[in-house]
Amino acid sequence: MEQNALYTIAYKGLKSGSYEYDFQVDDALFEAYDRVEIKGGRCNAHVMLKRSETMLELNVTIDGEVICECDRCLEDCPIAVDYEGDLVVKFSDEIDDYDGEVLWMSPAEDYLDLTQYIYESIVLSLPYRRVHEEGGCNPEMLASFSEATEEEMERMEAAVEESDVQGLDDYNKSVLAALKRKLESNEE
Repeated sequence: MEQNALYTIAYKGLKSGSYEYDFQVDDALFEAYDRVEIKGGRCNAHVMLKRSETMLELNVTIDGEVICECDRCLEDCPIAVDYEGDLVVKFSDEIDDYDGEVLWMSPAEDYLDLTQYIYESIVLSLPYRRVHEEGGCNPEMLASFSEATEEEMERMEAAVEESDVQGLDDYNKSVLAALKRKLESNEE
């Protein structure tokens, strides 16, 4: 079944009044968009629709969880989705572009397709920084990010040797010595 058919509302025969709709969002929706930011997930979208002669007013709530790549350890990371927004659909023969608040549709249309709106709402609800909860990151992956190569060690040692700051040299040298011992022990 095509994804768009899963998230449509046949409003044409509805009388003026309020209606409720529930949609189940799963991996298929995220796979339909060729973006890697969301790898999958499960969400519930609840739509409260108020129908009048000239427009539809929708209140949309989406909750659930999606899987993204952790910004810290690069492993799969569950991220909670909690979205609430309003959408106004106005009917007019002169169709304007969707501006984020009002969607214009021809009065000849029979269905309202919410596929794009639901997907974008989920994406926009995600935090800017997507990381595991404290202690949830893969420790092996985090450790591999902190290891310094031999070339990096040499550059750091050279930078310390050139340093003119008094009192900092001994500290930096002891830190570099510890890093060097760790690097050498990992090579064994």
